Amino acid sequence: MLNILKGMAFSLPLLMVAAAAPASAANPEGIWSMSDGKVTVRVSDCGSNLCARIVGLKEPISKIDGKPKVDRENPDAAKRKRPLIGLSILIGMKPNGDGQWKGAIYNPDDGKTYSATVVHNGKTMKVKGCVAGIFCKTNTFVKSN
Repeated sequence: MLNILKGMAFSLPLLMVAAAAPASAANPEGIWSMSDGKVTVRVSDCGSNLCARIVGLKEPISKIDGKPKVDRENPDAAKRKRPLIGLSILIGMKPNGDGQWKGAIYNPDDGKTYSATVVHNGKTMKVKGCVAGIFCKTNTFVKSN
């Protein structure tokens, strides 16, 4: 179980982003960087959901082959060559109260999808991903723009 949580460290930050309400102070639209700088995402309104795509990585080149990182752990072999930059990681994020969204997050580190919540408060956004509802990891993002 510990390995699953460690694997969530990359994707959860990615984090992590979606909304159904129109743009407002409570809507986290914009560019967000994980507090450790590992990943940067663009959060946007996608109709009735909030979306997030990876727009930057601290280490965009794979140490394995020296090429841009791809979604190599995806369970669907046809998707394993997709670049991580541009990858959508928040799934079905729906409003769940003031400044909060609930849905799922895809973790390209292990190719798994986890239940997730996003809490936006000004210039910070916390993304929490959980396995079986009990084992959770939270990553903090800071507003870049």
